[in-house]
Amino acid sequence: MGKSDPIKELNIIGAGTVVEGKIRSQGSVRVDGKVLGEVAANESLAIGVTGEVEGNVSARNITVGGKVRGSVTAAEKVVFEGKSVVRGDVRATRLVIDEGSVFDGRVSMTEKPSSELRH
Repeated sequence: MGKSDPIKELNIIGAGTVVEGKIRSQGSVRVDGKVLGEVAANESLAIGVTGEVEGNVSARNITVGGKVRGSVTAAEKVVFEGKSVVRGDVRATRLVIDEGSVFDGRVSMTEKPSSELRH
């Protein structure tokens, strides 16, 4: 695969499926089952209402409807939907926490890369 080949595939972990280990994707990932390990996507990561991740997650944009136990790192935006339960630290440029979600952790938000913050 050359670097000029943008891969925009959607990978789905279905409800009732348990995956153990690291998941890395050039495209997007949706988790409706359970992942015991790290999930990293270059595009978007969506954790559905039935989805559960026990490990660190990272992507450009992350939407959590289910459960995450681990750090959440997004290059752009993180959204915690109304029934989500997140236990871990969050690092993102933008953060949306809907009413009814449970969040236990610290938040670090940066508007620009750290190299641009110096005056």
